[in-house]
Amino acid sequence: MASAASTSTVPFPATPYTPTYDSWPYEESDFVRYDENDDGVFYRQPRLVTHIDDASIARLTEYYGTVLPSTGRIMDMCTSWKSFYPLAVKEAVQRGDVEVYGVGLNAEEMKLNGALKEWRVHDLNKAPHDVRAGWKGSEKMKFDAVTCVVSIDYLNKPLEICRNLLDATNEGGTVHLVISNRCFPNKVVRRWMMLSEQARLELVGDYLHFAGWKEFEIVDLCARDESGMRVTDDHGTVLIRSPHLPDHLDPLWVVRGTKRAES
Repeated sequence: MASAASTSTVPFPATPYTPTYDSWPYEESDFVRYDENDDGVFYRQPRLVTHIDDASIARLTEYYGTVLPSTGRIMDMCTSWKSFYPLAVKEAVQRGDVEVYGVGLNAEEMKLNGALKEWRVHDLNKAPHDVRAGWKGSEKMKFDAVTCVVSIDYLNKPLEICRNLLDATNEGGTVHLVISNRCFPNKVVRRWMMLSEQARLELVGDYLHFAGWKEFEIVDLCARDESGMRVTDDHGTVLIRSPHLPDHLDPLWVVRGTKRAES
């Protein structure tokens, strides 16, 4: 029997993020990784798996249905064989109303992603730290939304990347950085492993703030019951007893921002 907490029909609560710092507070050492070997080698073997559980994927897909445009261009940054977009977006892609571009590290995975109009293998941890690099007509390439699923923690130049995303986004466009607590510990940046889940969300909020995005918010996509009450803690441990719930449901959040004229 499906759990009432596996998906949610209630609005996902969003909290405005208020930055604490007046200037960029992080050091280069914060973004060093335990394994600095070539990412292209690490991701060379296709991984046809999902890195978050099915329940969190369902919530993410539902969220995307409330925020992604029905026309225009979407960039799926650090993409793979699935983008988790809802049926409405997939149908818009088939009609040609929406074009989805992808940047990732494994060609075999991206070939299987039916949502992508075009894709490129590009390691964003190497210069240029720009999703537009290498595209034909890249100087004119603009997006109406950017998505990135459980990958922002791997990027060692997050400020530069988020600035370039801002430049590549149309006014009024949005960025949606999806965060859970699963990762390859040897490949995430050093500071990530030192922080709590909530502090990680604030870190990503700082990325957007100092990159020039506006109206940044933290959206809670963690599992909820039919009344809208959270059923897990920030680690994903289920807090209520139910024969229909597992012991763990992956936690999920989105840190998002909007490009405004003053951005």
